[in-house]
Amino acid sequence: MRLHELRLTAFGPFGTTQRIDFDDLSRAGLFLLHGPTGAGKTSVLDAVCYALYGSVPGARHSPQGANLRSDHAEPGTVTEVSLALTVAGRRLEVTRRPSWARPKKRGSGTTTEKAYSALRAHQDGAWKDLSRSHQEIGEEIGQLLGMSKEQFCQVVLLPQGDFARFLRADAETRGRLLGRLFDTGRFAAVEQRLAERRRAGEQAVRTADTELLALANQMVTAAGDAVESPLPELSPGDPGLGTALLGWAAVARSTAFERLAHTECALTTAESALRAARCALDGAGERHRLQTRFARARERAAALAERTAEHRADALRIESARRADTVAPARELRDEAETRRQRAAGAEAAARTAAGDPDTPVPLDADGLHTAARRAAEELGALESARRAERRAAELAGERDRWQREEAADRELLHDTTSWLDDWDTTRTALHDAIDTAQQGLARAEALAGRLESAEGRHAAALQRDLLAAAAVAAEQELRAAHTRANRARHDWLDLREQRLNGIAAELAATLTSGEPCGVCGATEHPHPARKAPGHVDRGAEEAAQTAYRQADAAHTAAGERCARIEGERAAATAAAGDAPVEGLADAVAALRTELATARRTAWGLHAAREALDRAEAEHARRVTAQQEAARRAASRAARREAWEREAAAVEAELTEARGDALSVAARAEALQRRVDALHTAAEAARTAAEAARQLKEADARLSDAAYRAGFDTPDAAAAALLDGPAYRALQQRIDAWQQTDAEVRAVLTDAEALTAAGLPPVDLPAVEHAADRAEQRLRDAASRHAAAVRDREDLTRLSARITAAVRALGPRRAEHDRVARLASLTAGTSAANERRMRLESYVLAARLEQVAAAATVRLARMSQGRYTLVHSDDRSGRGRSGLGLHVVDAWTGRARDTSTLSGGETFFASLALALGLADVVTDEAGGVRLDTLFIDEGFGSLDDQSLDEVLDVLDSLRERDRSVGIVSHVPDLRRRVHAQLEVVKGRGGSRVRQRSGGR
Repeated sequence: MRLHELRLTAFGPFGTTQRIDFDDLSRAGLFLLHGPTGAGKTSVLDAVCYALYGSVPGARHSPQGANLRSDHAEPGTVTEVSLALTVAGRRLEVTRRPSWARPKKRGSGTTTEKAYSALRAHQDGAWKDLSRSHQEIGEEIGQLLGMSKEQFCQVVLLPQGDFARFLRADAETRGRLLGRLFDTGRFAAVEQRLAERRRAGEQAVRTADTELLALANQMVTAAGDAVESPLPELSPGDPGLGTALLGWAAVARSTAFERLAHTECALTTAESALRAARCALDGAGERHRLQTRFARARERAAALAERTAEHRADALRIESARRADTVAPARELRDEAETRRQRAAGAEAAARTAAGDPDTPVPLDADGLHTAARRAAEELGALESARRAERRAAELAGERDRWQREEAADRELLHDTTSWLDDWDTTRTALHDAIDTAQQGLARAEALAGRLESAEGRHAAALQRDLLAAAAVAAEQELRAAHTRANRARHDWLDLREQRLNGIAAELAATLTSGEPCGVCGATEHPHPARKAPGHVDRGAEEAAQTAYRQADAAHTAAGERCARIEGERAAATAAAGDAPVEGLADAVAALRTELATARRTAWGLHAAREALDRAEAEHARRVTAQQEAARRAASRAARREAWEREAAAVEAELTEARGDALSVAARAEALQRRVDALHTAAEAARTAAEAARQLKEADARLSDAAYRAGFDTPDAAAAALLDGPAYRALQQRIDAWQQTDAEVRAVLTDAEALTAAGLPPVDLPAVEHAADRAEQRLRDAASRHAAAVRDREDLTRLSARITAAVRALGPRRAEHDRVARLASLTAGTSAANERRMRLESYVLAARLEQVAAAATVRLARMSQGRYTLVHSDDRSGRGRSGLGLHVVDAWTGRARDTSTLSGGETFFASLALALGLADVVTDEAGGVRLDTLFIDEGFGSLDDQSLDEVLDVLDSLRERDRSVGIVSHVPDLRRRVHAQLEVVKGRGGSRVRQRSGGR
């Protein structure tokens, strides 16, 4: 990194624009930055830091750069810092402005101007804008420099006071400073992660041991009194818990198997005793059954003998009922014939009554009834002409009613038409006025529509402007997040690349072949090729990380483009809407819409008014025509009325003759039709009644014949012998029961076994049953004990298998926990194997400190003429830890002593050497970024002339790498020794800079 030019405006003590040409100052290699106290020397360095990182070092930093603006600047002057530099081969220009209060353009007072940042690159002979995002520019600069602001302030702006305190600080303070510089937080995270894994593993082992003890307690509960040995007295987490529980479970299983064998023998003995008792009970029961059966058979035989006469009467009664059943079909046919005859006689009487005539007696037979029906039909046919005349009379009455309705309608039409035509002139004038009013509203609506379109456009632009303001904030947040992800991906890629380079020897060794020359040293023998360490990073992993970084960087670029697009759209919306608030524009739009709606409602009536005029004119023509048509219809009706009256009189005369005493011809015809129908019905009913009487006579003859053949004297006797269904079934069941009982009694009384058992003495059955019950109870007790033993054996076997499986599953977990615990103790410095009790982060920092001490010693030996050497010490200190000690070895005495014992001048030597050494190490740590411009702040006043010459020689040697070193000091002698100078001059109007090159 090389600084070219710095421009300051209204920054710190500088009220006007100041330009510093670092290219001119750097030609001499060394340049001096001097000036009176409070002039602003440190502000120059603050400006460099602010341009790069957007903030100033240390306590001078404030949010949003609130204290960076110069109090000497004019109110309208913009506070700005611009720095031109070359880093990583790229020529860049960074411009930053902190937020500041500027005078309002309109009215009095001030308004806050937001912070501004811009980054440009010089490409192809022209400057090209890269970004205007604060976060994006900061991260881009951080990636190019490879270091944070804290590292930059320690490496480029070398504050001697800080390193003097570093020399005198304890190990803890040194550790915090080195940790910020070398970013060793990941090693502390490893320590914390291992500690967390140790705690989690310990908790998992304790939980698993608790589950083992729970299973063992279940085995104790399942075994009951069968297991006499108690559980091992161990707690969760104790070593050997699983082994002890496995031994105890084996003893419990053996005891359960022994108990099961004893219960099986007892169960077999009880089963044999029960079989013998059941055989004795079966024999005694069979003997008692036969004796009881024989005695009951004798009692039933005596009862049957007493009911013999009753049984014979029942047999005779059921026989008569069977014979009577053969007569039942004929009886049913006769009853059906009687029912039909009675129904036909009733129908005949009803039909004769319906066909009766008070003046003419009804004929007595069916033929006479048919003759009377034929005569009535002939009289009905003679009324057909009178029916036609009656229908014509109804038509004539309808015509008369129609004429009357037409006359009333025409009178009403003439009255309404006359009234309407009288108001025609007034109606037509009003319709023409409505058309004129609507045309005026249409013209106003067109003018208002144009104004409304313009107002709506400004309102939409204002809404878009406010929405894009929020979108711009979100896009900038997304841009910062994308930049963070790209930065993280780059760091991951560089870490993997470093790991691969550290193990590149093993990767090259993998390609070696015996007898073939090595591509590095050319040897054909390879006795000890490097081996790949665990976790070796190969080319594929590095390329995958690089691809991830490129993808993240592409996403970051897309987010930047989106942010720029939104900002451009916001500017366009602001130009269209102006500064007017959305509410005011919305009110104006609403007012115009109201006026436009009123005008349109007036204009909308134009079409309706024209249509109303057209309808009124059409109505006027229609009503004139209707008036003329009504007059013509009235004349036509008067001509037809005379013919109608003549025809109506003739029809009425004919109807009067045909109606007779009836109300109408139709009524007389309907009466004649009913008589014809009634006479036909009466004739059919008489014929049906005669047929039913004949069928009844034939059914009586068949019934008498069937009763005689069945053995009955009369049909009534056969009917008396009949039994209904329930009575017949009851009698048959009684007969069947008597016969079945008689057969069963005879079978028992003749059975040989029953006769033999009856001759033996009675059996004491309760005593035999009691003996069998006792044997069965003993078997149940034995079976219960055996089932309990089987259940205990199964439960113990199952739980023992679960304990065994749990112990096996816990083995790898416990082993992993032991490994993690050892590693956690080792990295935390509490393990006995860690002899120096050094934490992992302290170990890494100790290595870095050792590198810094080695780099510093090169320059310290030169400045002290070979007397002093800085060495790292890992001796224990404080609470028994070690790792960050720093000693200085005095070559004159040959002894090492603590750096806190150095004198003022010696401390300056050591601090300067330490600062330069730290700059080299941090530069290498940051990826080898070249630092061509350094600043050293104060400390030279404690040196004598010879020491000052030696320090300047050391600083002058930095030019060997084409570096330039700026010395910030009050020492007057340096103004004589260093020709290139940058002087800061203070005054009432603010400070200003005065530059002198090495040649002037």
